[in-house]
Amino acid sequence: MASEPKNDSCPVRLTVSDGSPTISAIMFSAGVLGNVVALILLEIRRRKQPASLFQVLVTSLVITDLLGTFSVSPLVITAYLKNESLIGMNENRFVCGHFGYAMTFFSVVTLAILLSMAVERWLSIGHPYFYEKRLSKRCGYITIALIYLICALFCVAPFLGFGKYVQYCPGTWCFIDMDPSVRSHKVFNIIYATFLLVMIICTVLCNVSVIYHLSLMNRRRKAHRSSIQRHRGHKRQRSITKELEHLVLLGFMTIAFVICSLPLVIQVYLRYTLNQESHKNDRIALLLVSANPIIDPWVFIILSPPVPRLLWNKMCKTAKSKPTQENVRSIHPVMYQSSPPGDTEGGNFLKMYMGTPGTAGS
Repeated sequence: MASEPKNDSCPVRLTVSDGSPTISAIMFSAGVLGNVVALILLEIRRRKQPASLFQVLVTSLVITDLLGTFSVSPLVITAYLKNESLIGMNENRFVCGHFGYAMTFFSVVTLAILLSMAVERWLSIGHPYFYEKRLSKRCGYITIALIYLICALFCVAPFLGFGKYVQYCPGTWCFIDMDPSVRSHKVFNIIYATFLLVMIICTVLCNVSVIYHLSLMNRRRKAHRSSIQRHRGHKRQRSITKELEHLVLLGFMTIAFVICSLPLVIQVYLRYTLNQESHKNDRIALLLVSANPIIDPWVFIILSPPVPRLLWNKMCKTAKSKPTQENVRSIHPVMYQSSPPGDTEGGNFLKMYMGTPGTAGS
């Protein structure tokens, strides 16, 4: 291997400056475990009922996070174990280029899928007729394919001279050059940051619109319950509770991505406008971006509709015992008053409520 260059700055060093593989190994294990468990839950749900468009998008997001984890984390662990930086692993900087491409690509794809999920919820709640007539699972597959294609073409630009992937300390990270001297590289950074910012804003606006439409649905349902029943004659019943579950899941995933990606967006703009250089802030921003594929699946596991529902049902079963005939008598004493002769309607009602003689309260 070539000797260490005199210029020991991060972009050119051939060895790892500091750190250990322990944290990277823990993050990698947590990411893989979380995504695998999330995929198992999605498969169980798919076998119980036909997959919806929203579930197709969620599955694509989990698979994307899993691919992102496998694309970068093993390289970080290998660099620590071999004490070789990503540039030091080969002479043509292919590993560094791959790492920077993967970081950029999966960060954009993840947010694009989150945006498509938000748009799907917005159309489902705000424009149900259009949603039922025009959208299907096939639209989800086409959307995912287009997202992957567009993001792949955009992230390959640094290899063509528009933008640049460089190495960061301690030699285990590669990402777009946050402090470029070439104007075209600066333009690429601004486009990348603006792309993320626009998608974040659109996702938040879609979620806010869904909340607004759900509140309207709830008011109309209380005021005109019968008319709402007639207007819900679509192919699948829309429950406000179910929509709220989807909204909570999407909302927390969006919050997690905003927390992980917004510092990077801010850092890019600060570098471009104020020319502020801070390698520590760069590293923190990159760490947050790499943490998102680990956080997403665990958010899904914790907030996935069957899990809170199952926990709540178990709590209710342990807290409440099955009502007996004596409990029903104490709660509904009026129903056990003797009916006047000929009042067959009351007697039939009592029979329906308590069952046939000899089985009531069993």
